[in-house]
Formats: sequence, C-alpha cells, structure tokens
Amino acid sequence: MAERLARGGAAVRATSRTPETAKLPHDVEVITPDLEAPGALDDVEAAFLMWPFHSAEPARPIVDALKRGVRRVVFMTGGGVRPGLTPEKQPNPVARWHATVERLIEQSGMEWTVLSPSTFMANTLWWREQIRAGDTVRGAFGSLAMAPIHEDDIAAVAVHVLTQGGHDRRRYTLTGPEVLTQAEQVRVIGEAIGRPLRWQELSPVQERARLLADSGFPDGFVEELLSGYARMAAGPPPAVTSTVRDITGASARPLSGWAAEHAADFGGEPR
Repeated sequence: MAERLARGGAAVRATSRTPETAKLPHDVEVITPDLEAPGALDDVEAAFLMWPFHSAEPARPIVDALKRGVRRVVFMTGGGVRPGLTPEKQPNPVARWHATVERLIEQSGMEWTVLSPSTFMANTLWWREQIRAGDTVRGAFGSLAMAPIHEDDIAAVAVHVLTQGGHDRRRYTLTGPEVLTQAEQVRVIGEAIGRPLRWQELSPVQERARLLADSGFPDGFVEELLSGYARMAAGPPPAVTSTVRDITGASARPLSGWAAEHAADFGGEPR
C-alpha cells in the first residue's frame, strides 16, 4: 500500500520494527512504530491501521496518539467481527480484539472507515512446503468455502479511502471474485505451477498434531484456527461482494492470477 500511495504522489510515512531493513521505496519515510515519539505524526492527515497484536491492550494509547494529530483513520479489521455486537459478545478472541479497536476509533472523534477483508490469498503460502515437497496437501476442512482476496486489492481500496472523500463512518466488506473451497484452492495453485495437486483430508485431531509439529506455525494460533474453521464450516458459504470494483473501478483479481504471480514460492517457474 505504501508503494501505491507513493506512486500517486502522496508523502508517505510507514512504521516498521526494523526501519533499516524495510523493503519500501526510497521516497517512503520509515520510522519505528512509536506514535508517541516526537514528530512521529507531524503533518500526518490520514492513517492506515492494521492490528498485529494478540490483545486489545495497546489499543487505547495508540488510538489516543492518532486522534491527537490525525484527521482520518482507516482500520483493517479481522477475526470475523460481527457488526452491531459489543466486543465482549464477539464470537472469538481475535474478533473481540478488533471490535475493541473499532469501538475506540468510532468514539475518537476522527473520521473513520473500517475495511473488513475476507481470507487473504497469501494464506495459501501455509501450504508451500508441502507443495514443494510433493503433490499432496494434507489438512482439515478441505470443503470449507472461502472468498479469498488478493492483498493488492485490499491496498487499492485502502488508498482510495485514505485519499478521497465520501467514506467517513463507512464499513466495507471486501472479498475476492469467487468462492473456493480449500481443496479447490489447492487445485488452482497446481494449475498455476503446472502440476496436478490434490487435497488429503485430515481429521481435526490429526491437523492439530500436524500444526503443532510445524516449527514455522505459531502454536498459540492452532486452536484459534481450527475452532474458527469449524465455525465457518458450520455456517453458510460466504457471499462475494462487488466492493473492490465499486470503490476502485477495477474488478477483484482471482486466485489463479495470484498463484501465477507466486508460482516460484510453490516450486513452479516464475511468471
């Protein structure tokens, strides 16, 4: 998103825990994520906020710092927050954290917009080691339907909302253009890399053991992921929205295009 803003001529300041290694354009100013630091929010008119914490505890000081110097904030929510429910009534801990931040932003006096994206296409990178090692992806809930979204489509919407009027006090649900099960996503990736891939269904117990044995997967997220998938599987399939096209004028991109862009990550030839 910073790249998109910079290409459009905006002065951009981004935060990174390691500013010296942030891979951003040279004309993007990169600072540490300390909004209380002198000058951190000087001349900032609008801010994009996503929530990297596993708690809502830092929310109030962050929102307080923003409202002292920022006119507009765009917040990317997550966890399946259900609009209209108070934080304590949200269906899971991640939703409770994000709903808490939403409420503080809404009460802050700033202009605000909430973006609620569906599953990121980049989440399929969880399967890359299995795909690089063979033609089978093992996991639970292969029939779980999602409407995965390209991360750059989220960025395109965020840039429009940050830089244009007419979005105050609005909440936008963003999805990709198609509903795909996890097994179908694996098939699409296989087509992009020129190899037939198949899904092997595991029970939730087997999947829990597999994830806990994966050193690259955070143990603390295993139960949240599996319980979230179980809830999603028990509910209706997601609806596809036209929000990306409505706001940006360009249609949301399908997983096939994302997979072609990332073919090398899965052991395929770069496109």
